[in-house]
Amino acid sequence: MKMLAFEKFIRESRSLALNNCVLVTTFWLSSYQCHFGSYKMQDNRFMNTAAATAASTDVGLRAYMLGVYNHMTTALLLTGFFAFATKWAVLNVAGLGQLMYGTPLKWVIMLAPLGMVFWLSARINSMSATKARNLFYVYGAIMGLSLASILLVYTGASVARAFFITAGAFAGLSLYGYTTKRSLSAMGSFMVIGLFGLIIAMVVNIFLGSTQLEFVISVGGVLIFAGLTAWDTQRIKSMYLAGDSREVAAKKSIFGALTLYLDFINMFLFILRLFGNRE
Repeated sequence: MKMLAFEKFIRESRSLALNNCVLVTTFWLSSYQCHFGSYKMQDNRFMNTAAATAASTDVGLRAYMLGVYNHMTTALLLTGFFAFATKWAVLNVAGLGQLMYGTPLKWVIMLAPLGMVFWLSARINSMSATKARNLFYVYGAIMGLSLASILLVYTGASVARAFFITAGAFAGLSLYGYTTKRSLSAMGSFMVIGLFGLIIAMVVNIFLGSTQLEFVISVGGVLIFAGLTAWDTQRIKSMYLAGDSREVAAKKSIFGALTLYLDFINMFLFILRLFGNRE
Protein backbone atom coordinates (compact mmCIF):
# COMPACT_ATOMS: atom_id res chain seq x y z
CA MET A 1 0.00 0.00 0.00
CA LYS A 2 2.83 2.42 0.81
CA MET A 3 4.45 1.70 -2.55
CA LEU A 4 1.18 2.44 -4.32
CA ALA A 5 0.78 5.67 -2.37
CA PHE A 6 4.08 7.23 -3.37
CA GLU A 7 3.80 5.95 -6.94
CA LYS A 8 0.42 7.69 -7.21
CA PHE A 9 1.98 10.90 -5.92
CA ILE A 10 4.76 10.65 -8.51
CA ARG A 11 2.36 10.01 -11.37
CA GLU A 12 0.07 12.91 -10.55
CA SER A 13 2.50 15.72 -9.70
CA ARG A 14 6.16 14.81 -9.39
CA SER A 15 7.30 14.66 -12.99
CA LEU A 16 5.59 17.93 -13.94
CA ALA A 17 7.04 19.74 -10.94
CA LEU A 18 10.50 18.50 -11.80
CA ASN A 19 10.19 19.70 -15.37
CA ASN A 20 9.18 23.14 -14.13
CA CYS A 21 12.09 23.22 -11.72
CA VAL A 22 14.66 22.36 -14.37
CA LEU A 23 13.07 24.73 -16.87
CA VAL A 24 13.17 27.76 -14.59
CA THR A 25 16.73 26.90 -13.65
CA THR A 26 17.85 26.86 -17.25
CA PHE A 27 16.14 30.14 -18.03
CA TRP A 28 17.81 31.91 -15.16
CA LEU A 29 21.16 30.37 -15.94
CA SER A 30 20.98 31.43 -19.60
CA SER A 31 20.29 35.03 -18.58
CA TYR A 32 23.17 34.99 -16.11
CA GLN A 33 25.60 33.51 -18.58
CA CYS A 34 25.16 36.50 -20.90
CA HIS A 35 26.49 38.68 -18.08
CA PHE A 36 29.23 36.22 -17.18
CA GLY A 37 30.50 35.94 -20.73
CA SER A 38 30.62 39.68 -21.39
CA TYR A 39 32.23 40.37 -18.02
CA LYS A 40 35.06 37.95 -18.64
CA MET A 41 35.56 39.11 -22.19
CA GLN A 42 35.92 42.69 -20.99
CA ASP A 43 38.45 41.63 -18.37
CA ASN A 44 40.64 39.84 -20.89
CA ARG A 45 39.99 41.53 -24.22
CA PHE A 46 43.28 43.43 -24.10
CA MET A 47 45.15 40.13 -23.92
CA ASN A 48 43.65 38.78 -27.14
CA THR A 49 46.08 40.54 -29.48
CA ALA A 50 47.82 39.71 -32.69
CA ALA A 51 50.51 37.98 -30.65
CA ALA A 52 48.25 34.95 -30.45
CA THR A 53 48.56 33.22 -33.81
CA ALA A 54 45.60 31.68 -35.57
CA ALA A 55 47.07 28.21 -35.09
CA SER A 56 47.49 28.55 -31.34
CA THR A 57 44.02 30.05 -31.05
CA ASP A 58 42.49 27.08 -32.87
CA VAL A 59 44.32 24.62 -30.64
CA GLY A 60 43.26 26.49 -27.53
CA LEU A 61 39.65 26.70 -28.70
CA ARG A 62 39.49 22.98 -29.39
CA ALA A 63 40.90 22.21 -25.95
CA TYR A 64 38.45 24.64 -24.35
CA MET A 65 35.40 23.14 -26.09
CA LEU A 66 36.63 19.62 -25.38
CA GLY A 67 36.74 20.56 -21.71
CA VAL A 68 33.15 21.84 -21.92
CA TYR A 69 31.89 18.58 -23.40
CA ASN A 70 33.96 16.43 -21.04
CA HIS A 71 32.57 18.20 -17.97
CA MET A 72 29.06 17.95 -19.35
CA THR A 73 29.40 14.23 -20.11
CA THR A 74 30.78 13.50 -16.66
CA ALA A 75 27.85 15.31 -15.04
CA LEU A 76 25.36 13.40 -17.21
CA LEU A 77 26.96 10.08 -16.24
CA LEU A 78 26.70 11.01 -12.57
CA THR A 79 23.06 12.01 -13.05
CA GLY A 80 22.25 8.71 -14.72
CA PHE A 81 24.09 6.65 -12.12
CA PHE A 82 22.41 8.32 -9.15
CA ALA A 83 18.99 8.25 -10.83
CA PHE A 84 19.16 4.49 -11.44
CA ALA A 85 20.72 3.84 -8.03
CA THR A 86 17.94 5.79 -6.34
CA LYS A 87 15.29 3.93 -8.32
CA TRP A 88 16.79 0.60 -7.25
CA ALA A 89 16.91 1.71 -3.63
CA VAL A 90 13.29 2.93 -3.66
CA LEU A 91 12.09 -0.38 -5.09
CA ASN A 92 14.19 -2.57 -2.81
CA VAL A 93 14.53 -0.76 0.52
CA ALA A 94 11.37 -0.93 2.61
CA GLY A 95 9.91 2.48 3.47
CA LEU A 96 12.39 4.52 1.42
CA GLY A 97 9.86 5.41 -1.26
CA GLN A 98 7.35 6.63 1.28
CA LEU A 99 10.07 8.66 3.02
CA MET A 100 11.27 10.30 -0.20
CA TYR A 101 7.92 10.99 -1.87
CA GLY A 102 5.36 10.88 0.92
CA THR A 103 6.93 13.31 3.40
CA PRO A 104 8.19 16.93 3.26
CA LEU A 105 11.53 15.48 2.17
CA LYS A 106 10.07 15.45 -1.35
CA TRP A 107 10.34 19.24 -1.45
CA VAL A 108 14.03 19.10 -0.53
CA ILE A 109 14.65 16.58 -3.31
CA MET A 110 12.63 18.66 -5.77
CA LEU A 111 14.12 22.08 -5.01
CA ALA A 112 17.71 21.19 -4.10
CA PRO A 113 18.95 21.30 -7.73
CA LEU A 114 17.33 24.68 -8.28
CA GLY A 115 18.86 26.17 -5.14
CA MET A 116 22.28 24.73 -5.86
CA VAL A 117 22.49 26.03 -9.42
CA PHE A 118 21.50 29.51 -8.23
CA TRP A 119 24.24 29.39 -5.62
CA LEU A 120 26.86 27.95 -7.97
CA SER A 121 26.13 30.49 -10.69
CA ALA A 122 26.28 33.40 -8.24
CA ARG A 123 29.54 32.29 -6.62
CA ILE A 124 31.51 30.87 -9.52
CA ASN A 125 33.57 34.05 -10.00
CA SER A 126 34.76 33.97 -6.40
CA MET A 127 35.73 30.29 -6.18
CA SER A 128 38.55 28.30 -7.71
CA ALA A 129 38.02 26.38 -10.92
CA THR A 130 38.63 23.09 -9.08
CA LYS A 131 35.95 23.85 -6.51
CA ALA A 132 33.53 24.96 -9.24
CA ARG A 133 34.14 21.72 -11.14
CA ASN A 134 33.58 19.57 -8.06
CA LEU A 135 30.39 21.42 -7.17
CA PHE A 136 29.14 20.97 -10.72
CA TYR A 137 29.65 17.23 -10.39
CA VAL A 138 27.83 17.26 -7.03
CA TYR A 139 25.02 19.13 -8.75
CA GLY A 140 24.84 16.39 -11.39
CA ALA A 141 24.53 13.77 -8.65
CA ILE A 142 21.78 15.71 -6.86
CA MET A 143 19.92 16.10 -10.13
CA GLY A 144 20.06 12.32 -10.46
CA LEU A 145 18.29 11.95 -7.11
CA SER A 146 15.67 14.44 -8.25
CA LEU A 147 15.07 12.72 -11.60
CA ALA A 148 14.84 9.21 -10.14
CA SER A 149 11.06 9.54 -10.00
CA ILE A 150 10.99 9.84 -13.80
CA LEU A 151 12.44 6.33 -14.00
CA LEU A 152 9.64 5.09 -11.74
CA VAL A 153 6.97 6.57 -14.02
CA TYR A 154 8.26 5.63 -17.49
CA THR A 155 9.33 2.26 -18.85
CA GLY A 156 13.01 1.52 -19.23
CA ALA A 157 12.63 1.20 -23.01
CA SER A 158 11.00 4.65 -23.18
CA VAL A 159 13.78 6.23 -21.14
CA ALA A 160 16.47 4.61 -23.31
CA ARG A 161 14.72 5.65 -26.53
CA ALA A 162 14.30 9.24 -25.36
CA PHE A 163 17.93 9.38 -24.27
CA PHE A 164 19.32 8.24 -27.61
CA ILE A 165 17.01 10.57 -29.55
CA THR A 166 18.14 13.43 -27.34
CA ALA A 167 21.82 12.50 -27.67
CA GLY A 168 21.61 12.40 -31.45
CA ALA A 169 19.69 15.66 -31.71
CA PHE A 170 21.96 17.40 -29.21
CA ALA A 171 25.11 16.31 -31.04
CA GLY A 172 23.83 17.60 -34.37
CA LEU A 173 22.54 20.89 -32.97
CA SER A 174 25.66 21.58 -30.94
CA LEU A 175 27.85 20.81 -33.96
CA TYR A 176 25.80 23.26 -36.01
CA GLY A 177 26.16 25.93 -33.35
CA TYR A 178 29.90 25.36 -33.24
CA THR A 179 30.57 25.38 -36.98
CA THR A 180 28.07 27.87 -38.42
CA LYS A 181 29.32 31.31 -39.44
CA ARG A 182 25.83 32.74 -39.11
CA SER A 183 25.03 34.64 -35.92
CA LEU A 184 22.33 32.88 -33.91
CA SER A 185 21.70 35.83 -31.59
CA ALA A 186 18.33 36.69 -33.14
CA MET A 187 17.16 33.10 -32.88
CA GLY A 188 18.44 32.88 -29.31
CA SER A 189 16.51 35.98 -28.29
CA PHE A 190 13.37 34.49 -29.83
CA MET A 191 13.92 31.25 -27.93
CA VAL A 192 14.28 33.09 -24.63
CA ILE A 193 10.98 34.86 -25.28
CA GLY A 194 9.44 31.49 -26.09
CA LEU A 195 10.84 30.15 -22.85
CA PHE A 196 8.89 32.81 -20.94
CA GLY A 197 5.70 31.63 -22.63
CA LEU A 198 6.51 28.00 -22.02
CA ILE A 199 7.00 28.57 -18.30
CA ILE A 200 3.66 30.39 -18.07
CA ALA A 201 1.89 27.63 -20.00
CA MET A 202 3.36 24.95 -17.74
CA VAL A 203 2.25 26.78 -14.61
CA VAL A 204 -1.26 27.25 -16.04
CA ASN A 205 -1.48 23.58 -16.98
CA ILE A 206 -0.72 22.53 -13.42
CA PHE A 207 -4.22 23.78 -12.61
CA LEU A 208 -5.93 22.88 -15.90
CA GLY A 209 -4.47 19.42 -16.36
CA SER A 210 -5.15 19.59 -20.11
CA THR A 211 -3.61 16.76 -22.16
CA GLN A 212 -3.84 18.87 -25.34
CA LEU A 213 -1.95 21.74 -23.72
CA GLU A 214 0.60 19.31 -22.32
CA PHE A 215 1.25 18.02 -25.85
CA VAL A 216 1.71 21.57 -27.16
CA ILE A 217 4.05 22.36 -24.25
CA SER A 218 6.12 19.24 -24.92
CA VAL A 219 6.49 20.02 -28.63
CA GLY A 220 7.32 23.64 -27.85
CA GLY A 221 9.84 22.57 -25.20
CA VAL A 222 11.69 20.31 -27.64
CA LEU A 223 11.86 23.05 -30.28
CA ILE A 224 12.93 25.75 -27.83
CA PHE A 225 15.70 23.71 -26.26
CA ALA A 226 16.84 22.54 -29.67
CA GLY A 227 17.34 26.19 -30.61
CA LEU A 228 18.94 27.01 -27.27
CA THR A 229 21.41 24.16 -27.68
CA ALA A 230 22.75 25.61 -30.94
CA TRP A 231 22.73 29.18 -29.60
CA ASP A 232 24.37 28.31 -26.29
CA THR A 233 27.10 26.38 -28.11
CA GLN A 234 27.86 29.40 -30.27
CA ARG A 235 27.90 31.70 -27.23
CA ILE A 236 30.15 29.35 -25.28
CA LYS A 237 32.53 29.22 -28.23
CA SER A 238 32.54 33.03 -28.47
CA MET A 239 33.46 33.30 -24.78
CA TYR A 240 36.87 31.77 -25.50
CA LEU A 241 39.83 34.14 -25.62
CA ALA A 242 43.38 33.09 -26.40
CA GLY A 243 44.69 35.41 -23.69
CA ASP A 244 42.60 33.94 -20.88
CA SER A 245 44.52 32.58 -17.92
CA ARG A 246 44.16 28.86 -17.25
CA GLU A 247 41.92 29.58 -14.25
CA VAL A 248 39.56 31.85 -16.20
CA ALA A 249 39.38 29.43 -19.12
CA ALA A 250 38.58 26.56 -16.75
CA LYS A 251 35.73 28.52 -15.13
CA LYS A 252 34.29 29.41 -18.51
CA SER A 253 34.51 25.76 -19.51
CA ILE A 254 32.63 24.64 -16.39
CA PHE A 255 29.94 27.28 -16.76
CA GLY A 256 29.49 26.37 -20.42
CA ALA A 257 29.20 22.70 -19.49
CA LEU A 258 26.52 23.56 -16.93
CA THR A 259 24.52 25.44 -19.55
CA LEU A 260 24.68 22.64 -22.13
CA TYR A 261 23.98 20.05 -19.43
CA LEU A 262 20.70 21.77 -18.59
CA ASP A 263 19.82 22.12 -22.28
CA PHE A 264 20.31 18.36 -22.65
CA ILE A 265 18.30 17.49 -19.53
CA ASN A 266 15.38 19.68 -20.56
CA MET A 267 15.32 18.37 -24.12
CA PHE A 268 15.41 14.81 -22.78
CA LEU A 269 12.48 15.45 -20.42
CA PHE A 270 10.31 16.99 -23.12
CA ILE A 271 11.09 14.21 -25.60
CA LEU A 272 10.27 11.67 -22.89
CA ARG A 273 6.92 13.39 -22.29
CA LEU A 274 6.18 13.19 -26.01
CA PHE A 275 7.19 9.62 -26.75
CA GLY A 276 7.48 7.92 -23.37
CA ASN A 277 5.29 5.03 -22.26
CA ARG A 278 4.26 5.02 -18.61
CA GLU A 279 4.54 1.98 -16.38
